[in-house]
Amino acid sequence: QPQLVESGGGSVQQGGSLRLSCVASGFTLDYRTIGWFRQAPGKEREAVSCISHGGRSYAADSVQGRFTISRDNAKNTVYLQMSSMKPGDTAVYSCAATKYRAQVFGTTCLRSEMFYIWGQGNQVTVSS
Repeated sequence: QPQLVESGGGSVQQGGSLRLSCVASGFTLDYRTIGWFRQAPGKEREAVSCISHGGRSYAADSVQGRFTISRDNAKNTVYLQMSSMKPGDTAVYSCAATKYRAQVFGTTCLRSEMFYIWGQGNQVTVSS
């Protein structure tokens, strides 16, 4: 059964860093766009960042310059490096994958409806 599993979350102080990993099992991340999304308590889910099969990436304005998405297709893994973290980054972070060879262009990869497979999420807490 195809699934995505996130890891690397936890608690960090303001200004600190964390790296999230998203590992796929039962299917390949190759030729799929991968996205990271987050949802804070009482708020709507929002896009964080996304990366195409070819490595082109986009990030939400709120994390631009602080978060970096990357992928290692050989390891079937996508990463989210988070730096200069703020209390407002506190949320459950989930990764998601599109269907194989799905046509996703530009910043449309920041739209959750483009994604087909979702991970369970990983809690990230930033304290001030």
